[in-house]
Amino acid sequence: MTKTSRRNLITAGLATTAGVAVAARLAEQYGLVPPDNGGVYGPGETLTYAAQRLLTGSSLAREFPTSKISKSPYPNGKPPTDELFTRQQANNFADWKLSVQGMVARPATYSLAELRGLPSKTQITQLACEEGWSYIAEWIGVPLSHILNLAGVLPQAKYVVYGSIPIKRRRWDSVDLDESMHPQTLITYSMNGGDLPVGHGGPLRLRVPRQLGYKSIKFMTTITVTDSLKGIGKGRGSSAADGAYSWYAGI
Repeated sequence: MTKTSRRNLITAGLATTAGVAVAARLAEQYGLVPPDNGGVYGPGETLTYAAQRLLTGSSLAREFPTSKISKSPYPNGKPPTDELFTRQQANNFADWKLSVQGMVARPATYSLAELRGLPSKTQITQLACEEGWSYIAEWIGVPLSHILNLAGVLPQAKYVVYGSIPIKRRRWDSVDLDESMHPQTLITYSMNGGDLPVGHGGPLRLRVPRQLGYKSIKFMTTITVTDSLKGIGKGRGSSAADGAYSWYAGI
């Protein structure tokens, strides 16, 4: 390697480092630092999250005509076999509850019947998995924003944490308030014209169509509004991020 090429390489490296540092300061200034900002990949996670938030804003995920609905949507995983879940399933989920708590003025608990009685939205969107598979389905549910407006989110809140029924491998995740209030973020109870199948997360699944599939938690039972994720799990924003996935999974 010549002195010139070596000098160019060093200059490029320093410029990249400086650019990352400037971007990190800007992200912090605008409150766009993700909870998994530490470690080797932290700067990259911060750049991805901040850039997409600033560039895409309130953009919509693509919606499709009914002719594009996948004939055999992939369920990905087996339904829970825990006694608590199977007992609920045997009762057609009549006793299933969704609790809304945390930094809200009016905590509440909803049954499936109550959720079905609230204003609903329908969307035909793609669920895309980080493993490479995807499918298109029709989803019907209550906008998460509607539930949050009913609850009255407090001004200091920053995140919405949502989790599954307490089964052996409980899943939980979170999104920022922008994603929570987005019109396409739905608490779904119906898929392709029928009840949401258990294999696809029934009776309740949060659909976050602007992010990868693992953000769309199955078997949903809890919503917690908070100003910090540091005290939950390993503080990285989700059980997926605790397992080395990215907290922000924008597509």
